[in-house]
Amino acid sequence: MGREQWKKIWVGSAGNMVEWFDWFVYASFAVYFADSFFPKGNDTANLMNTMGIFAVGFFMRPVGGWVLGRVGDRKGRKAALTLTVTLMSASAILIAVAPTYGVAGYGGVAVLLLARMLQGLSVGGEYAASATYLTEASAPGRRGFASSFQYVSMTAGQLLGLGLQIVLQRTLSEDALHSWAWRIPFIIGALGAAIVFYLRRNMLETEVYAEDEGAHADPARGTLKALLAHKREAFLVIALTMGGTVAYYTYTTYLTKYLSGSAGMDKPTASLVSFCALFLFMCLQPLAGKLSDRIGRRPLLITFAVGSTFLTVPIMTLLKHAGSFWPALGLSMLALVVITGYTSINACVKAELFPTGIRALGVALPYAIANALFGGTAEYVALWFKSGGIESGYYWYVAGCAAVSLIVYVTMRETRTIDLHQVGKQDAGEGSDTRVLAS
Repeated sequence: MGREQWKKIWVGSAGNMVEWFDWFVYASFAVYFADSFFPKGNDTANLMNTMGIFAVGFFMRPVGGWVLGRVGDRKGRKAALTLTVTLMSASAILIAVAPTYGVAGYGGVAVLLLARMLQGLSVGGEYAASATYLTEASAPGRRGFASSFQYVSMTAGQLLGLGLQIVLQRTLSEDALHSWAWRIPFIIGALGAAIVFYLRRNMLETEVYAEDEGAHADPARGTLKALLAHKREAFLVIALTMGGTVAYYTYTTYLTKYLSGSAGMDKPTASLVSFCALFLFMCLQPLAGKLSDRIGRRPLLITFAVGSTFLTVPIMTLLKHAGSFWPALGLSMLALVVITGYTSINACVKAELFPTGIRALGVALPYAIANALFGGTAEYVALWFKSGGIESGYYWYVAGCAAVSLIVYVTMRETRTIDLHQVGKQDAGEGSDTRVLAS
């Protein structure tokens, strides 16, 4: 792969890294800055209020998917990618400079809420914008490999956030973290977003978009009306995302809480398990993406769904009794190897379903809806089952979501050989390469 191709991969996926860094540090540093924005006296209530603002970001993701998906289809992939990173930088800066309760009363809360809304908009559009760009900017035989770097960058963002938290906790006092040092990760996030903004301002538009006939003439381009003409594909994105996003959140963001809260593992060990598992998971993504370019997307998706359907219950049950680092790491890695069949290629599979004029919105909105419904609620559902005394019910819930996606994967047609220039232009009759569901 040439230097120019690597540059496209880096620019296309770098925003994800900064995005997920910002997303992670808000959740992880909330325990330090919650008291800064609400009256003193009830630490639990303050943390709940701060995390309530965090939840607003999930509600804004479908809105961001719609708005920025439309921009990507009407103004170009470059325009959408530049706008997402602008929103990203603005949200980080707002949190970094937000006034405390002692300075501005609830004015600081208003700034925090605005920042989370902007971040939700950005996250909602970033996934589709980068997925579309990485897929379109790659050679036909390398789309799986290139798009796999989306999850490489997402995981790298989480690892950087976790690493920074560990460094700050070890080098600064608890008082410093509560009073001012919690602003450091958001300053770093804003600087990272500014660098990505510069890179994206100088990036080239994808040839697929630039060569699309009537790129700026069709008034329906990038609209909900145009998306409704592809209801089947939109439903497919929601269904194939359902199992993958629940499994992903279970073994990434929820894993540390599960190991410490349910398995009885001390928090430092649980965090170390998560860090090591995520690092190895990150390294697997390009290998699986490259494999999909050779054997197709469906074999990997089906392998993920079969594995998640039948292995989730035993893996989660064994994890609860793992007890120490190595058994927990081994079980976590087994789960993440299975999930790699989804994460490594889901971006390009979704992009390969839609014509150029509706590709960004077609990926963005259905994905954001599925992510908000299933991924964003995964931890809540897990804790709901636990509070009801039937924690194992959550294991079956994850397995059931994977089973639904399995049905979709089995009935899909292969998308690896689809010509992105021709999607939607050929006859939609039986035998067309652009059809993705079995007749």
